[in-house]
Amino acid sequence: MKRKWIIGFIAGGLIGGAATFAFLPRDGERSVVENEQAKQLYTCGMHPEVISDKPGNCPICGMKLTPIKSSKVKTTKKAQSRILYWRAPMDPTEIYDHPGKSKMGMDLIPVYEGQEASRSGSFVIDGTVQQNMNLRTAPVVRRDIDRVIRALGTVKPAEDREYAVNIKFSGWIEKLAVNTLGQTVYKGQPLLEIYSPELLSTQEEFLLALKNRDRLDGGDLSAIQNAEDLIASARRRLELWDIPAAEIEQLVQTRQARRTLTLRAPADGVVIHKTIVQGDKVMPGMDLFHIVDLSTVWIEASVFESELPFVQKGQRAELELDYSPGTDLAGRVDFIYPFLDRQSKSATVRLLFPNPNGRLKPDMFATVRIFARAASQVLAVPSEAVIHSGRRELVFIARGEGRFEPRQVRIGSSDDDGYVQVLSGVMENESVVVSGQFLLDSESQTREAIAKLRAAKQKPSTVEESKPAVDEPDSVHHRALNH
Repeated sequence: MKRKWIIGFIAGGLIGGAATFAFLPRDGERSVVENEQAKQLYTCGMHPEVISDKPGNCPICGMKLTPIKSSKVKTTKKAQSRILYWRAPMDPTEIYDHPGKSKMGMDLIPVYEGQEASRSGSFVIDGTVQQNMNLRTAPVVRRDIDRVIRALGTVKPAEDREYAVNIKFSGWIEKLAVNTLGQTVYKGQPLLEIYSPELLSTQEEFLLALKNRDRLDGGDLSAIQNAEDLIASARRRLELWDIPAAEIEQLVQTRQARRTLTLRAPADGVVIHKTIVQGDKVMPGMDLFHIVDLSTVWIEASVFESELPFVQKGQRAELELDYSPGTDLAGRVDFIYPFLDRQSKSATVRLLFPNPNGRLKPDMFATVRIFARAASQVLAVPSEAVIHSGRRELVFIARGEGRFEPRQVRIGSSDDDGYVQVLSGVMENESVVVSGQFLLDSESQTREAIAKLRAAKQKPSTVEESKPAVDEPDSVHHRALNH
């Protein structure tokens, strides 16, 4: 009986011990409990790499540390990042194997595993630090790059709408109907009346030939043919002198020669040139008037050589008058002159604009905008995502889970919507950083430099291996890595 009681007591002790062991927290679970009870952490808004477990001021800039929102970090000991090394806050190249003080007396900052630069240059940024850095991303998209080219232009009369009024015979101006520059005329409107002995003599010859033909009607066929030839010769001379057909027909009907001939406007327009006054004698080929139709005008604009490849005939354009800001008129590119100005290295582009109400006057200055298509359906990113370092352009790719990768790109044209074409370096639907990328660039360069220093330490030179190890002074309490 006593033996059975002893056996039962031992068995109960074993069962109780197993139960007690089962309810004890294991190492990983103990790490969770300890992390859940972690103290509030603090960081600097200007230097997010500074993290402290107590309030105070930033060792770099002196600003007051702010509490980190997420105070409980539930990670197991297995998942917890390993500290690789410590670095000085003011000098990223001053790195150590153990915590302590920097040469300037500041607390060293730990660098965890995964935060160092990788071979591709990628690195990890904690979510809280990302929030403090105000990181924002945008996708790489495929779109058209429309470029607006702005240029200063001058209003010019359309050369293909300019007309010269002259005569092909000599005479005297007996009456001048249009006697002032700038006067508006309409097609068919009388301009002047001219007396010409040559014209009067040709009219009389034409009427005499008509009279002879009528008298020979039904007579000798040979004589009738000669009369017809004389009529045709006189009519031909009048036509070559640009006598209108209506004037010749009127001469046939009335059978009376007119002493003067009325010259009429060839088109609607404005008189921009006049060389005669009433009573002047004029000679064949002499320009009497220049009339230009201003219902459509040219704008000759200077476009820089760098923007010239984007300009094409037929592109849409808008015009803004200097004296009337906000008033836009629509036009199009009509011609691109095939030469450059020797001094300004710019090309002249001719634009066609309607001018129905006469607002555009010759020699007026105007600002034009040409809407050019720089590229169609190309990869593009927001322009603020590109960091220009002088010799190259960089963007930061968001890889997910807090990892970022700096990547060199080649850029092309940009548009007014804030996008820039990317010729190489990114793929469609990748995400690029558009805010805070300068902080990432600084962090990337810092971690790259530190990684090189650590690599140099791990592979010491033959001369360094032959030297005996010398510890740092006791006042530092840690060993600095070789630079």
